Amino acid sequence: MVASIEMTACDPPLALPSPVPITLFGATSTSGQALIELARGRSLVVAGRRPALPPAGGGDPPPFLPCDLEDACGESRAPKGVLVSFAPIWTFAPWLARFAGDNPAGFAALQGVIACSSSSVITKRFAANRFDRDLVQRLGQAEDQLTLTCTSHARPLHILAPTLIYGQAGPLGDRNLSKLRQLLRRLPLLPLPGQGGLRQPIHCRQLAAVALHLADRLPLAGGDPSHQVHLPLGGDETLAYATMLRRLQDASAPGDAARRCRLLALPPRLFQSLAAPLLLLSPKNFEALLRMSADLAGFTPAHRILGGPPEPFPVLPLAR
Repeated sequence: MVASIEMTACDPPLALPSPVPITLFGATSTSGQALIELARGRSLVVAGRRPALPPAGGGDPPPFLPCDLEDACGESRAPKGVLVSFAPIWTFAPWLARFAGDNPAGFAALQGVIACSSSSVITKRFAANRFDRDLVQRLGQAEDQLTLTCTSHARPLHILAPTLIYGQAGPLGDRNLSKLRQLLRRLPLLPLPGQGGLRQPIHCRQLAAVALHLADRLPLAGGDPSHQVHLPLGGDETLAYATMLRRLQDASAPGDAARRCRLLALPPRLFQSLAAPLLLLSPKNFEALLRMSADLAGFTPAHRILGGPPEPFPVLPLAR
C-alpha cells in the first residue's frame, strides 16, 4: 500500500478564495480538456504549440498563448496567474527553469505552479526493466528540478502524482482503462492472478477538479515552503483488480462485447508461471502482468481535497 498524504487544503478555509487567472499547459490531454470545461466563465489561457479543442458543450475555445515547451516564451508572451500543467513533466520542468532564468520578473509575477507528474515515480521505483527505470528517473529528476526552481524563486508549488487516470473529456479518451475495456471486448476469457491487487483509479475530471481547487488556494501560500507538496492522488474508491474490471463491464452499454468476457481467477503462482515466457519477449509487459497482483493504492482520494462526497468507480463518462 502507498501511504497517503494529508493536505492542509482540505481544512475549512477562513474565506473563500477568489478565482485566479490560469495559464494551462497540456490542454490536449484528457485532464486538460476537463479543466477547460470546469473553468468555463473564468480567466483561463491555453499555452502550447496549438490551440485547445472547442469545449464539448459548444462555444469558443479559450484564448491561446503560443509557447513551445522546447523553446522559451518571450517577455511579450509570458504566462500569468497560476501555471497548471498536464504536459509531460520532463518537458515542463526544464522549460520552467529556463523561463525563471530568462525572465525573472515574469516568473516572480506568477502566483504559483501546479504540475502533474505520475504515481509511477513511486509504484515503479523497484522495476527491473530499463523502460520503467528510465521513466522513474525522468519523473524524479523533473520533480526535483521543479521544486528547486520554485524554491529558489519563492513560488508556491504542488506536484500532483495521480494513479491510473481514466475517462472521457470532450472528444479525448484515456489510454489506460480504455485499453482494458477493448481487451474485454476482444477476448472471451481473461485470466487474472486471483482477484488481483488493489487499484484506486481517478477520473480525468476528478484530477482536473483537484488542480483547479488547489490553484485557487495556491496564492494564499505565498512563498511558504511547507506548501510545496508532492501529492500522490487517487480516486475515491479502492478496488481489487477483478472488481475494477467487473465494474467496467457493468458500466458498458447493453450488448457491448465487453460484458461477455469471463474473468478467470487463477492461483497467483500459476498465473506467473503462464506469464513467464513473456519475460524473454518483453520484460516491460512481463512486469506489468506481475504488478496486477500488487496493491497500488492508498493515495489521497480526490474527495478529501475537494470537500465533497466520494464518487464511486467508475465516474462517467468513460472512454468509448
